[in-house]
Amino acid sequence: MYAAISPSDPAPGITASPAAQRAKGSGQISFKPAEGGVTRLDRLYQQGCAKIRLPKVYGSKASEAVLINSSGGLTGGDEMSWDITCGSATSALATTQACEKLYKSNGGTARVETRISVADGARFDWLPQETILFDRSALDRSLMVELEGSARFLAVEAVLLGRLAMGETSLNTCFKDHWQIRRNGKLIHTDTLRLEGQTDLVGNRAATLSGNLSFATLCYAGPDDDETLSHLVDEARTLIASEPDCTGGASAVGGKLLIRLLAPQGMLLRRTLIPLISLLRAGEPLPRVWTT
Repeated sequence: MYAAISPSDPAPGITASPAAQRAKGSGQISFKPAEGGVTRLDRLYQQGCAKIRLPKVYGSKASEAVLINSSGGLTGGDEMSWDITCGSATSALATTQACEKLYKSNGGTARVETRISVADGARFDWLPQETILFDRSALDRSLMVELEGSARFLAVEAVLLGRLAMGETSLNTCFKDHWQIRRNGKLIHTDTLRLEGQTDLVGNRAATLSGNLSFATLCYAGPDDDETLSHLVDEARTLIASEPDCTGGASAVGGKLLIRLLAPQGMLLRRTLIPLISLLRAGEPLPRVWTT
């Protein structure tokens, strides 16, 4: 008896390696106003490794969502998406349970897409914890935001290049990050970052990271007048200057405030980030997961 072997079949006696399982997750959440100015959950959907938890928030009428990647990290071919909607007169924030880790990719790129919609009179803060890039990691990430009317929005993203405690001061990575923020359909902020190659070669240049191993961007957009934004810029610059090991700058233009930070290690970066986030949140405390 003869058996036909197609070109895609393994040779006799050789077991084909199974395709590696990839992590995929999708989470959707929306908020609505409730009696007494409190923000409540409207709808929640979660699929795959994307999980959303809503911890009890004390001393605030805002709602808090903690986003969780139950796969424990991302590698090449993994896909995550988050979709967040804030109704009128709501106040909410989203953070992550822990730092997101990007592990070595054996092929392909991890993709993370976040879409946020904030209605007129609402406020939403996007406050994920740091992203840690490992050697030979590959990540393509996007943040798309739609604001209406007088909506307020704060976004923070921090990136750590390797683990300093493990002696990782140089790694090969491919990191792409793209932001777009629109108000009433008009583009008010766009930001595209691409870091590719050996970090000690690319990042040592003065025009890039000046040898630092961590960096962050903060962007606040609201209906504030120029005088208010100018005051916030002055306060932000004072906070940055108070940390001698952290380099950064702050500016305001077109109804938004933008801050860039560089630091030699993640702890120094976070030490500067926390007071800056509190400043842009008008003194509101950070999510508990940031400090525990």
